[in-house]
This record gives sequence, structure tokens and C-alpha cells, in this order.
Amino acid sequence: MVLMSSTATHTQASELPEVVDPSRVAPKDARELSRLFFDQLAVLEEGTPEYSYARNTLIEMNMSLVRFAAGRFRSRGPEEMEDIVQVGMIGLIKAIDRFDLSREAEFTSFAIPYIVGEIKRFFRDTTWAVHVPRRLQEARVQLARATEELRSRLGRAPTVKELSELMSLPEDEVREARLAANGYNSSSLDAAIGTSEDGESALQDFIGAEDTALELVEDFHALAPLIAELDERDRRIIHMRFVEELTQAQIGEHLGVSQMHVSRLLSRTLARLREGMLSTS
Repeated sequence: MVLMSSTATHTQASELPEVVDPSRVAPKDARELSRLFFDQLAVLEEGTPEYSYARNTLIEMNMSLVRFAAGRFRSRGPEEMEDIVQVGMIGLIKAIDRFDLSREAEFTSFAIPYIVGEIKRFFRDTTWAVHVPRRLQEARVQLARATEELRSRLGRAPTVKELSELMSLPEDEVREARLAANGYNSSSLDAAIGTSEDGESALQDFIGAEDTALELVEDFHALAPLIAELDERDRRIIHMRFVEELTQAQIGEHLGVSQMHVSRLLSRTLARLREGMLSTS
């Protein structure tokens, strides 16, 4: 451990040693020094250079705790490990800001749960392919454990009712958790899923296209009773114009009226239907 005596710049923290390179302090020395820095941090005014020095030194001295906690997740690979360490640092900082020496607890025991909790929260919020509510993310884990336990006990896949009883959850929530579990993993639309006479098939080949005409079904369903309320002449005009696709002049010839009169009748009828559709939507 390389230390230097305090300088005049740390007037309010005169009892604090100046640590040349906090990140290289051995874990054993860091535990001893941390108590001294926490003691001073409690009496220093937040926002002062002395406070920042004490807090930043505590963070750097205890980075080994983050590396220790992150080591549990080394199977994630080197690229993801960088993110894990960064997230673990957030947990360390939270632990430093919330630690209270009066509890007479070791900072190491206090900080590790914060660090690991932050890392697990990171996995919970970022490893799902589709975002689902946190309660369902947690229910998925419970569901997986319950399914495995019942499968081993019964020798078959458990039913929703059996899972519901073991998990002490309503059957609807079990079904919802099962559905949410589908959001944990995703596949590329270009992923090959088999071969055929025409060659290799991709997932996107089996996804149906949107049929905009389906939207008209509800409109026709709502429009039918409104048309039924029209008098016979108005229904006939609507039929000739939109089913037989006659022009207003041709409709006028059939009814023995002018094209202008047909236009007025048609506008009035359409306005009535439009108002009826809006009032039912």
C-alpha cells in the first residue's frame, strides 16, 4: 500500500491520508482504510472538494468488490463482462452512499448484495427480447422451477392447475407467465427453418401479410343496421351508387329526377350514415 501524508488542500479532512493510487490498494488494506474514509465522509459537507476526494477514493479502493462479484458471471463472455463491471460499479456507488458506520457492519458484507443485485437487475431488464412487466419476468423464473419440480415428481408435463397450486398463483397468472416466457428469446426473420422443393425456407416466408380489407368487416357490421333504418328510396340510391356503381345521372334517370336532386339526396343520406357510425365508435 502506497500512502502519502495529507496535504494542506485537505483542510477539513486532515485526518485522511492521501492515497496515491486507490485502485491498487490491497483488499485487506482497503477494508481498514474504508472505515477511516467513511468516518470522515459522515462529517464532511457534500459538494466540497474534501467530500468528493473521500467518496471517489472509497469507490476506487473498493473496485475489487465489483470484480469479485462480476466473476460469478464470467461465462457471459468478455464483451458482456465489460457491461457487467460497469453495472456493478453503480451498485458499489449506491452502497457507498447508503452505508452507515453506526450499524457496525463490514462494508464488504453491505456492498456485495448491492453490487450483485444491480447486475441481476441488469440481466432482468436487458436480456429479454421483448419487454414484459417485471412481475412476469419474476414469475417466469418461478414457473420454470415449478415446472421442473412437477415434471420430476409426476414423470410428465404438469397442467396449469397443478402449477397454479404449487406456485400459489391464479391459473390466469400462470398462463400469462407462460405467454410472457416466449418474450425471453427471439429469432431472426431470416432464420432458416427447413428446406423445400423451392429451396431453403426462412421464418419470414411463413408470416402472413396484413389484410387491410379485414378492417372493413367491422365497418360493414356497424353500417348494416343504419342502412336498414333508411327509407326504401334512400336504400335504393345507396345500392345503385355503391353496389351497381351507377353515376348520379344514371340514378336520376332510374328515379325520374335530376342529377342535382340525386346529389342532394345522396349527400344527406351519407351524412346521416356517417353520423350514425361516429356515434357507435
